[in-house]
Amino acid sequence: MSSLPLTVARRRGRSVRHTLDVRVSPYAYVAPFFLLFCAFGLFPLAYTAWVSLHDWTLLSEEHTFVGLKNFGTLLADGYFWNATFNTLSIGVLSTVPQLLLAIWLAHLLNRRLRLQTLFRISLLLPNVTSVVAVVVIFSQLFGRDFGMINWVLSWFGAGRVDWAAGTATSHIALSTMIMWRWTGYNALIFLAAMQAVPRDLYEAATLDGASGFTQLRKITIPMIRPTIIFVVIVSTIGAMQIIAEPLLFGASSGAGGGAASGGPDRQYQTLALFVYEQGFTKFDFGYASAASWLMFLAVVVVAGVNYLLTRRVKGGLV
Repeated sequence: MSSLPLTVARRRGRSVRHTLDVRVSPYAYVAPFFLLFCAFGLFPLAYTAWVSLHDWTLLSEEHTFVGLKNFGTLLADGYFWNATFNTLSIGVLSTVPQLLLAIWLAHLLNRRLRLQTLFRISLLLPNVTSVVAVVVIFSQLFGRDFGMINWVLSWFGAGRVDWAAGTATSHIALSTMIMWRWTGYNALIFLAAMQAVPRDLYEAATLDGASGFTQLRKITIPMIRPTIIFVVIVSTIGAMQIIAEPLLFGASSGAGGGAASGGPDRQYQTLALFVYEQGFTKFDFGYASAASWLMFLAVVVVAGVNYLLTRRVKGGLV
């Protein structure tokens, strides 16, 4: 009889441990992510907001509280709005053709082809290539005097184009670099989503006489719509944070005004490059922090608008 209470106590102990394991373990598993996020994501974001409310420079030990003065000055700064326009322009020129080309490449690789693995690996090579190497090579291709692009254009009677000097030409050059680097990566994401589409749908469409483009428009795109929305949002966020390409493009092309200024006329200075110039060239961290927060809000707004437009447009293709 004395062993019965002991058995009941052991069962209760196992039940408590099981309950704790079911309810507490999931939080323990995800806790490292939240700790790292708070340390390297949330805290820098909050601290940047605090710095943006001060006249904070490395040239002075005193950090005077100025409230929203930095934001007011920033909204009246023509260089800030110029950087905003450049960011949106380069983002649209690089993202829209990139995603269309990525879907088309994924659609081609989704068919039965020889050397499929080789083609898929080849699509990923531009993404794993160093961004410095990419910009240096493309800067030579877009060179004014000895660039291959101008050499090809000369066949059609076009003169030498100074790609780094003009606003439109520099945006085209930078967009080409970004497209070359990220199209294959996005194509593989689309391809992974296409692999999950039932083959029966394509076989039935083929029997009904549907062409490859019709199958892409009527079957593939509606079926991978969640993946398209994800890629559009991620690509939009990446486009709003472009900094390496214009910074290195200015250094490689030898444009005046300094690499951080995006050319002598700031013709390709992006928002991220504007923040870099204010913070690490002029050492005005209060102003740079305010610009960072406005850029963060712009990313949220643009990504949200892209999400709504993508859902509406793709929903109309079903």
